[in-house]
Amino acid sequence: MYSHVCVYNYATRSVVRQWYHFYRNVSTETMPTTFGDTLVANGSTLTDVKSADFVVFDKERGLEILGSEPSYEYMFAVSYAIHEAPVYVESQNKLYLSQLAPPAGYLPQLVVDLNQVPPTLSEFLSDPPVYAPNGGTFHNGKIIWGASGGNQTIEGGEQRVSLRTLDPETNKTTTLVNNYFGYYFNTIDDLAVHPKTGDIWFTDPRMLDPWFPPIAIAHVEAQWADAGADYSWFNGLTDTPPQLPAASYRYNMSSGAVTVVDDSLGQPNGVAFNPEGTIVYISDSVGASGPVDPKYGHGGTPFNTTHHSEDGTQAFNKRPIYLAAGFIPDGLKVAANGCILSAVGRGIDVLDPLGQLLLTIQTNYTVQNFAWTGPELKTLWLMGSGGISKVEWELAGQRLK
Repeated sequence: MYSHVCVYNYATRSVVRQWYHFYRNVSTETMPTTFGDTLVANGSTLTDVKSADFVVFDKERGLEILGSEPSYEYMFAVSYAIHEAPVYVESQNKLYLSQLAPPAGYLPQLVVDLNQVPPTLSEFLSDPPVYAPNGGTFHNGKIIWGASGGNQTIEGGEQRVSLRTLDPETNKTTTLVNNYFGYYFNTIDDLAVHPKTGDIWFTDPRMLDPWFPPIAIAHVEAQWADAGADYSWFNGLTDTPPQLPAASYRYNMSSGAVTVVDDSLGQPNGVAFNPEGTIVYISDSVGASGPVDPKYGHGGTPFNTTHHSEDGTQAFNKRPIYLAAGFIPDGLKVAANGCILSAVGRGIDVLDPLGQLLLTIQTNYTVQNFAWTGPELKTLWLMGSGGISKVEWELAGQRLK
């Protein structure tokens, strides 16, 4: 079962002509709002919009994405910890993901076994363990995880923020890179493998001054761009404050070279390539930010929805394409047809390659990330604080090799 509504003319004309007086509260860290929370003249909210599983803004293209028999199903109730780094291993038909809660919650990870009917959720621990994966992908038979935490006492040894590989067949992990010329990375937040070169692009954010911008998704020519944002210090995932600025990097697995590709975004977060590898999309989550001065300790991340994006001059042909209408943009992926998907609080926005909003998947929990599964990659699993759910529709993901 599912429900959907179509919003006429993106509500840009109906708000003015029909409602006259309207108001929507800004999102906060504890209470993200959606378009359906908009108050209209009679004091009511947009009930049909608020309760729908899918909100369609572009009728023709949105309904084509949903297909004739779409479905939304809440699968598992999980803790209110952040759930991140989903990676589908097609050969096993399993979905691996992380749970980012205070120790021992940062370990182990979780796995959804899609061979079972219904699917099952269980804990999983690699050898050696990967501490707090916050981003992940699949490449050359292995999971690549961005481990976002580091200290000297993890499972009896020392680990640092790093790119790690996990062989799902042997359960063994290996460190690819854990420093930039001797500096600790801040928080490897997300990563993607370039479809042509095989280089790993990853974002490394850091907590910023609370007044620094923006909350947006940027489009950059792939020869230059990428981005990052550090939450590890504020969330107690690392024992050292940031040493590097927020930046995005490219890692060449053959030479070992790590190259800065962009340092102009406030909190670079999700990163994804279009199928051709000519464009990289980066979400900027600087709406959630805070100071890094050690005297403030691990104080959490205040949220300010009014942070806005600035022009950057250090990436070729960079431009903003979308301002998230809900919460800060988090997980980011590109479908096989080039559509862009971004986790934005209580759901996922689906955009065309130019950034026009086509439809929104709505959830009753905050979504941090998502991954396609299944033989045709048309099943989308969503995960976040308090829930894991799945969508069946006609929008297929890119097949990772």
